[in-house]
Amino acid sequence: MKKLFYIPLLFLFISCGVKKSLKDLPDVSAYEVQVSQRVTVNDSVYTIGDNFLAKNRQGLWELYVSGNAYELGLKTGKLTQELFNHQEEVFVKKIDELVPSKSKQNLLRKFLAWFNRKMYLHVDEQYKAELYGISQYASHDFDHIATPYHRVMYFHGAHDIGHALQDLALVGCTSFATWGEHSADGNLIIGRNFDFYAGDEFAKNKIIAFIAPDDGYKFMSVTWGGMIGVVSGMNDQGLTVTINAGKSQFPLVAKTPISLVTREILQHASNIEEAVAIAKKKEVFVSESIFVGSAKDEKAVLIEVSPNNFGVYEVDNSNHLICSNHFQSAAYTNDKQNQKHIFESHSKYRYERMEELLSETQKMNPERAVEVLRNREGLDDKKIGYGNEKALNQLLAHHGIVFQPHDLKVWVSSNPFQLGEFVAYDLNEVFQKTGTSETPATVSHPSANIDEDPFVNSLAFEHYNRYRRLRANILEAIKNKEKIEDKKLTRLIDLNPDFWEAHYVVGSYYYEKGYDLLALRAFEEAMTKEVTTVPDKKMLQKYIRKLKK
Repeated sequence: MKKLFYIPLLFLFISCGVKKSLKDLPDVSAYEVQVSQRVTVNDSVYTIGDNFLAKNRQGLWELYVSGNAYELGLKTGKLTQELFNHQEEVFVKKIDELVPSKSKQNLLRKFLAWFNRKMYLHVDEQYKAELYGISQYASHDFDHIATPYHRVMYFHGAHDIGHALQDLALVGCTSFATWGEHSADGNLIIGRNFDFYAGDEFAKNKIIAFIAPDDGYKFMSVTWGGMIGVVSGMNDQGLTVTINAGKSQFPLVAKTPISLVTREILQHASNIEEAVAIAKKKEVFVSESIFVGSAKDEKAVLIEVSPNNFGVYEVDNSNHLICSNHFQSAAYTNDKQNQKHIFESHSKYRYERMEELLSETQKMNPERAVEVLRNREGLDDKKIGYGNEKALNQLLAHHGIVFQPHDLKVWVSSNPFQLGEFVAYDLNEVFQKTGTSETPATVSHPSANIDEDPFVNSLAFEHYNRYRRLRANILEAIKNKEKIEDKKLTRLIDLNPDFWEAHYVVGSYYYEKGYDLLALRAFEEAMTKEVTTVPDKKMLQKYIRKLKK
């Protein structure tokens, strides 16, 4: 978050654009609204007419709403109010963890108002109306941050701001598509992990939203309370979109949140050409790869957007497409920032690991796609430690998802991460079941579900969870300069011995305490493991040089 405070404070107070943005409200007077009272069937089923929210056996919330833009917002807000309020509470708590200082939190609030001063100019009116509808059900506990409407809009830029401020620390997704001879039925199949990590609690209440707008195509997306943007989704035309963060310079002003760009693509595009046309007219404020699959085109492409560049990448003479977190189109060939990112980050490593796994599978199907998304090893099946960001499965994903666009079928992971049961949905069935007076117990297709990963019930997974808890305790103790028992440090390594970070954390404690020999041994051991990034390696090498003097 340090980059945040490099912004001259002057801008926080003198910008007239802030006042204009805070006064902007959508005109919803033209919308005809019919939103009846919410009926509570039980603690996991709520209805508004033929619209509903219901929790399935796997813990996923299934939401169906229909209507005009304002109605969609009102119905979504009313049906999901508790989930929405909880999600906002969790997100704000995460921000408080990142910025514990009250004075800096106050500065952050002023910064957000200044940074987002022009966002309203780049958000389509239909989505403003929808956001305004949802905001009627926002909690007033956070009005000190911004008014409910403006706060909901700001949060739609969280993905963008997160990877701009944290340099991919919160986001690092991997996606793939295969078709033709590489697919079991010859048709397009797409898999992706959405590695947006705002804490386990943030991912607890996932919503599988099925939206039937008056204007545009019906679609589904994996989302959370208060979120109308799309990070992973498919429409009834067999068009899919997912997003993968790229390397971005810190922007000076927010424009169109990427999730609203992809929402518009999903709602208003039926093929790749239409998707590209929508993306091309948008001004964004971070770098992002939009992974688009199309049943009509029988292929997938990457739409690579950034504040000052635009490219479309298609594979030649191949039946698969891979995307991690770097750009591949000709438009970015000479982009120094992108090239540096390829060299320094873990993006290229995950790309190569995906290539390995796809080459081992000649005929991809949904079950095999899920296996790929769950893979925890490094190149050549090397053990690189649980939680290593070089793995496709970093054990932090918000969700994993698999699409079969030709058949309008999709599988979504249940908790934890992408390890739980993948719940199957058939959009043909879903939109036939919905919009009637009868509320289904679930709109999923249980007989097609994919079983949970056996790893979730293993001792190794138990050890990993213990590792995460102990790591957090040790880091807190280091921060507070507290003494840590040797057995706890030894235990941390024993719980995750192949992960370089475990050795680094132990080394950091010894270094702070002045136990130079023990610190040196720990750092040198860390260097024998698969270190995540080049900057991480340089940091370890710096420690080692200091200790050897």
